[in-house]
Amino acid sequence: MKFTFRPLDPLKDAELLHAWVTHPKAAFWMMRDAKLEDVERAYMEIAADEHQHALLGLLDGEPAFLMETYDPAHRELVGLYEPEPGDVGMHFLVPPTQTPVHGFTRAVITAVVARLFEDPATARIVVEPDVRNAAVHALNDVVGFVPEREIQKPEKKALLSFCTRERFEKAVAA
Repeated sequence: MKFTFRPLDPLKDAELLHAWVTHPKAAFWMMRDAKLEDVERAYMEIAADEHQHALLGLLDGEPAFLMETYDPAHRELVGLYEPEPGDVGMHFLVPPTQTPVHGFTRAVITAVVARLFEDPATARIVVEPDVRNAAVHALNDVVGFVPEREIQKPEKKALLSFCTRERFEKAVAA
């Protein structure tokens, strides 16, 4: 599968995102009760923030997943760990589908991590999924993330995990 990426348009893409983030399968995204305006506002805030970015992943030109990046020295993890130069935070969301494709989510996380490592300044990717999200922990493991420790964020207990370029390359080569 060959994915492409484009910047998210908070207004144009809000309806699509709203359907994705409010679906029961997106419970760990913590927007189940969001109204359309809430989604627009949240992504307008990201678009206006120099320390965060949201992209849509496209398959054959059609939106297939959401990717968010952030600078952990300024967002999400401030005060919860000591960021290193080249750290980039990441979230991704694969929407539910009526016709699941085996290996699709694995292909998505692989593409997301590869995209982040295209930037030579990215030394390490940081994630902080909910400790209860076993499915994403398994996916993170497949692409080379190593859990460091549990942390308490305001909204959840999270598993702080890291992936270096070397671990990623070794994991996808295996």
